[in-house]
Amino acid sequence: MKIIIVGCGRLGSGLANQLSQEGNDVTVVTANKERLAALDDRFTGQSLVGVEFDRELLLKTGVEQADSLIACTGSDDTNALVARIAKKIYKVPRVIARLYDSSKVDLYNALGIQVIATTQWGIERTKDLLTFKHFDSVLSLGNGHPTVEIVRFNVPPLLDKKKIEEVLPIHEVRLVALSRNNETFIPNKETVLHSQDVIYLAAFSDAVNQLKERFVF
Repeated sequence: MKIIIVGCGRLGSGLANQLSQEGNDVTVVTANKERLAALDDRFTGQSLVGVEFDRELLLKTGVEQADSLIACTGSDDTNALVARIAKKIYKVPRVIARLYDSSKVDLYNALGIQVIATTQWGIERTKDLLTFKHFDSVLSLGNGHPTVEIVRFNVPPLLDKKKIEEVLPIHEVRLVALSRNNETFIPNKETVLHSQDVIYLAAFSDAVNQLKERFVF
């Protein structure tokens, strides 16, 4: 995967080191050159120094071909701006912003930007979120537009013990079935998810596209 990491503090450098060692194409952007010292000798990616939201600098990262971008500088405003540019201008499929002000979370989720809080998300969980690819359309019904799609969602460890209503927009989808340990049942919004669960959902095609953008599945 091609992953851009904007910010090279503890979270940014930790992600860069791990993702690079796992064979991903990683580019790190920071305004502080000294921060690059946190990248270890095994880091094989690209590093750029400059204003994080400068469009020419972002183009040098290859943002137009990126699979994922995370903005994790020490500034909420910078992170939100970079994430917004990546999502709306360069159409990066998976965009994450680290925000310290929890009051802004709902706003940025509505804009299709996944938000993480520093106190709640470690390097491993954030890495899982950046590389998560477990949301698949398995059946399309109808010939017009929009069509109805049946979607399969494989629950990753990072969503273990979460209620369905905390993960999915219940008003936009219909819960069809949940498979767990060779048993299948019809879940509800209060159902607690377990890692390795498989959920089947029904939704209009437009809603499915929004889900993929909004929830970075």
